[in-house]
Amino acid sequence: MNSGKVYLVGAGPGDPKLITVRGLECIKAADVIIYDRLANPSLLEYAHAHAEFIYCGKLPKHHTLKQEQINDLLVAKAQEGKVVTRLKGGDPCVFGRVGEEAEVLARCDIPYEIVPGVSSGIAAPAYAGIPVTHRDFGSSFAMVTGHLQHEENNEEKWKALASGIDTIAFYMGVKNLPLICTELIRHGKKETTPVAIIEWGTTERQRTIVGTLQNIEKTASEANVSHPAIILVGEIVSFREKMQWFSEGGVGVSS
Repeated sequence: MNSGKVYLVGAGPGDPKLITVRGLECIKAADVIIYDRLANPSLLEYAHAHAEFIYCGKLPKHHTLKQEQINDLLVAKAQEGKVVTRLKGGDPCVFGRVGEEAEVLARCDIPYEIVPGVSSGIAAPAYAGIPVTHRDFGSSFAMVTGHLQHEENNEEKWKALASGIDTIAFYMGVKNLPLICTELIRHGKKETTPVAIIEWGTTERQRTIVGTLQNIEKTASEANVSHPAIILVGEIVSFREKMQWFSEGGVGVSS
C-alpha cells in the first residue's frame, strides 16, 4: 500500500494573510484538509477543486471529533495514498497537540512535515499594540495554557509565573480568569499589574479589554468577553497607549 503524506500546518492567528508561504503551499497541494475552528475558513479557497474538507473544530465541552478520532483519520486518509493537510489555528506546536498527532503518524510509518505558524499569543498582542518583549519592561515571556486548576502540584508553577516571569500570555483562559488573577496575586504579582484580553486577535472582530489583576474579572464580565481570547499579563500592557496601530471593529473597545 502506497502511503500519502501528512502536513501539520499552522494557519496563523486569524488573519488569513498571516499564514506562511509553506503553509499555503500545503493547502494547495492537499487532497484532504482537516481543519480546526480557529483556522480561518477563507484559507480553504486556495485548495484545488477536488479537495475534501473535514471540520474537526473544538469548543469547551463540545468536540466535533475527539483527538483520538482525528489521529485515526489522519492515518486512514494517508494510508489511502492521499496528501493530507492538518490545518490548525496559530502554531501547531503551541497547545496544538501536534506532538500527539506526529507520534501516531511516526508509529504508523507515515511521512509527515510540521509547518510552524504565527502563534496568537504573540500576534494578538501585537495587533493590540503590545509587543510581548521590550527591554524596558522585563526580560522574560511565557506562553501558558489557561486550563489550570487550583491543585497542590501547581503551587510551584504559579509561584514561578508570578515571581519569575515578566509577561505572561494565557491561552484558552477566559473561563479560568478568576483563578488566574487570584493565583497570580496570591503568589506575588501586584494587584495593579496591567492585564489585556484580546478577543479574535488579528481579525476584523478583534476587541481589546484592559484592566488590572484586581479589576479585570469585573471588567471582562461587564464587556461579555468570550473565547477565543488571549489574556496578557504584565507591565508591557501599558505600552499599548503608545503603539496602537490596528483599527479594531468591536463594540466597547477599551482605549
